[in-house]
Amino acid sequence: MNTTELIRKKRDGNSLDSGEIGYLIKNFTSGIIPDYQISALLMAILLKGMNTTETAALTSAMLNSGKILNLSSIKGSKIDKHSTGGVGDKTSLIIAPIVASTGIYVPMISGRGLGHTGGTLDKLESIPGFRIDLSLSESIKILKKCGALLIGQTKEIAPADKLMYALRDVTATVESIPLITASIMSKKLAEGINGLVLDIKTGNGAFMIRRKDSIELAESLVMTAKSFDKKVIAFITDMNQPLGNYIGNWLEVYESVQVLLGNIKNDLYSLSIKLAGAMIYLGKGANSLKDGEQIAKKQIENGKAFKKFLEIVELQGGNTDYINYPEKYPKPKYSKKLRSTNNGFIKEMNTYQIGMASLELGAGRRTKKDIIDHKAGIVIHKKIGDSVKKGELICELYSDSKIKTTDEMLINSFQISKEKPKKLKLIKKIIY
Repeated sequence: MNTTELIRKKRDGNSLDSGEIGYLIKNFTSGIIPDYQISALLMAILLKGMNTTETAALTSAMLNSGKILNLSSIKGSKIDKHSTGGVGDKTSLIIAPIVASTGIYVPMISGRGLGHTGGTLDKLESIPGFRIDLSLSESIKILKKCGALLIGQTKEIAPADKLMYALRDVTATVESIPLITASIMSKKLAEGINGLVLDIKTGNGAFMIRRKDSIELAESLVMTAKSFDKKVIAFITDMNQPLGNYIGNWLEVYESVQVLLGNIKNDLYSLSIKLAGAMIYLGKGANSLKDGEQIAKKQIENGKAFKKFLEIVELQGGNTDYINYPEKYPKPKYSKKLRSTNNGFIKEMNTYQIGMASLELGAGRRTKKDIIDHKAGIVIHKKIGDSVKKGELICELYSDSKIKTTDEMLINSFQISKEKPKKLKLIKKIIY
């Protein structure tokens, strides 16, 4: 095959067959096809798209570029969840122990923060000692022992995805639906799962701001999962305000623990119950989504979900003292309170700006080399629909660095009106 001709074929809007796609991915991963040719292919895919068959073939080629977790020795359902990411989105820390406590296995490969959104791995690493870099053999041992696993992508899993994502990031091709689909699904299928629950965010704090784009991505992911005979449910969920009230790595671990203890029942709790319920249903632990939700609630109420989280943390090397006694966690050097300048109701929130403010405080990275301040972040006291009085506390800022540039950014992120707005609908759509 001729790489240039295949690029031209896609550039002209024609479909590539599975053999051609396999050839391109295999030779790129092995270093035979140079970066500049794959960059041209990525741009052609962005501009001309891929049909369902091509997307499935691309996913398969990327999946088979590395190793697949062999979980055949583990008897039982293996179900995972993937979120497209958002500000304050920490559901993985809550739903993994809930679902695992019911006897369903949760092999979860997660990512780091990207831009204004936080990453599950960064949150977990705020727990002193917690290891996300386990080998495949270590991972299987822990999964067998406690039923859940929270790790990062290894060099052995879908290496083509890692190489291609590095190029997508610098060639303005991140937004392509087929490329996003293949990237997500190649990693998830490498986990050896039977089913997958998808949480596709939409709104001003999501990568897919328009609901139309979020639905298109969800449908692409669902069709691709089904082409590999995987059970799948996709939720389109709101990201026009942060999820929960805590933003920042340790702060989000703290809020997750409080949800697992049953002390917090906010929008984060509600979405976690929905997603966990769907996972339990796909894992044949419930007869319906509604039954699954009731079981998820019960696992929090009876303390089994929190106990499972402690077990996961301990097996992955984390210090459980900070989970049991969060007041022992080191305090940030600086803090600041921001107060309302008006009376009224919170009408809108600029979730993207809030995420960027958290990054400025040290909770995220501007470059790959940046070191994260695990104590940095924001605690939000008012969300859309809440009443607020002049001088009342809206949010608190925390950092180990002096807080300088985030005040105006945050205050302007809260739009106050005289009339009370409608509460946002958390679940926009469910796609099977």
